[in-house]
Amino acid sequence: MANVKDYIQMPNENIDMIAATSVLQQQAGEIRNKPINWASYMQSQMISPEDFQCITSLDTSKSIYMQANPSQSVKTLLNLLSHVSKDSTIQYILVMIDDLLQEDRVHVTYFHEYANKRKEHIWGPFLNLLNRQDGFIVHMSSRIIAKLACWGTESIPKSDLNFYLQFLKDQLTIHCKAYLKDMADLAKRVQTVVVHTHSHHHGHGHGHGYNLHGSHHDQNNHQNETYREFNAEQQISNAENKIIIPANEYIQSVARCLQMMLRVDDYRFAFVSVDGISTLVRILSSRVNFQVQYQLVFCLWVLTFNPLLATKMNKFSVIPILADILNDCAKEKVTRIILAVFRNLIEKPTDPQVAKEHCIAMVQCKVLKQLSILEQRRFDDEDIAADVEYLTQRLQNSVQDLSSFDEYATELRSARLEWSPVHKSAKFWRENAQRLNEKNYELLRILVHLLETSKDPVILSVACFDIGEYVRHYPRGKHVLEQLGGKQIVMQLLGHEDPNVRYEALLAVQKLMVHNWEYLGKQLEKENENQKQTSAPITGKA
Repeated sequence: MANVKDYIQMPNENIDMIAATSVLQQQAGEIRNKPINWASYMQSQMISPEDFQCITSLDTSKSIYMQANPSQSVKTLLNLLSHVSKDSTIQYILVMIDDLLQEDRVHVTYFHEYANKRKEHIWGPFLNLLNRQDGFIVHMSSRIIAKLACWGTESIPKSDLNFYLQFLKDQLTIHCKAYLKDMADLAKRVQTVVVHTHSHHHGHGHGHGYNLHGSHHDQNNHQNETYREFNAEQQISNAENKIIIPANEYIQSVARCLQMMLRVDDYRFAFVSVDGISTLVRILSSRVNFQVQYQLVFCLWVLTFNPLLATKMNKFSVIPILADILNDCAKEKVTRIILAVFRNLIEKPTDPQVAKEHCIAMVQCKVLKQLSILEQRRFDDEDIAADVEYLTQRLQNSVQDLSSFDEYATELRSARLEWSPVHKSAKFWRENAQRLNEKNYELLRILVHLLETSKDPVILSVACFDIGEYVRHYPRGKHVLEQLGGKQIVMQLLGHEDPNVRYEALLAVQKLMVHNWEYLGKQLEKENENQKQTSAPITGKA
């Protein structure tokens, strides 16, 4: 495994790792102010005199004592973690360890050296704590694991790494679901307050309603949607004293651990192997707040520094999701990190064809339009202006070189079919129908997959139309489609609830049948000609 020296060094203001407040840090601040009565532990013989002396010294002067007594300090802290069961005491010890690691990264080395001398791994005690019921203990342990894995010279072993990354992925999903449920519940409560407010002020012209969702497409309002929600919550909470803003719980803390881990190249591949990118994309496609958006896009950004991962990234529909966020976001740091991802997706792949496909995908997702809007805005960050200029030039160049088939293939791979001109072009289908067979029917398989999985009536309608045109212009199309299971799916769409989908499915089925009749007609013509030829001599003799 590569040395952790491969860890990418970036300026702290770009990482935003420490500065942003979170539930975990707020709780840590409270725990620091509640010192433990270590004397009572020693009197009840729960800790040794040696550990008592060490922990009280660390309490008084953490960093100074540890640097003078590194081995004893680590030994005592690990002893206490393994022998004390009370949650509040474990919380206090974990905060102390985290503070020591944060104060000086050389302290990470002390922990590794102590474990190595005993021929043990340092990860065990902290990985075990991930199973505790107390949320603070779980997530502070997770934070410590990330620092030990990234800030020292030793990498976390593969089995422990996979376990830890799976834990982070699962925690992201759990906390995101909880957060979205809280937001949905809050929206209902806010609507109730709005009704109450309107009725209370009816006829006096003083009523104030807060529409959490209706202003999403208001182009005059440049605030992020989630940010508006919190603003509305605060106002209503102040007015009614009934609604409290729901905490993000620990989602920011989980995301911070991932931000640290994914800057180590070997850890990136392990994260991909536990299906981590799909998880990030799925959460980003939901309505999380801008801080979590920033942190998760940051994770995608550091992944794209690896050329192989940058090449594969858009197979997870990263470009369409980030294009949507870019279109809606108002936070400069979110804009900056998305543009940085887009730039890496063009610069990092070693295959120029992949970079071209990424450019076309961005054009398809209306990124050029967004770049032209960003050009008119003033940003404090010079990187944004540089990235906007670079991306604009690359995307404009790709548009000039774009063939109609490139455009079609990119639209299809983005899984966002719409009635763009290429679909209705008879010339396009005459020239390109057979190209849907390339790369083991890659594009045709995507069409069939969309027919099977999409819920969007427009996508289903366009896919049905394309299937019909493919069959009409490629003689063996019907046979290939049957092999891929596409014919049966089109038949099922004849009963779809949307009339446009039913109509396009019917046309596609007709083209399938017409193809059969045309083929049968040609066969009959051949048979008739054969009969005439064989019967002609007989007629002649007669």
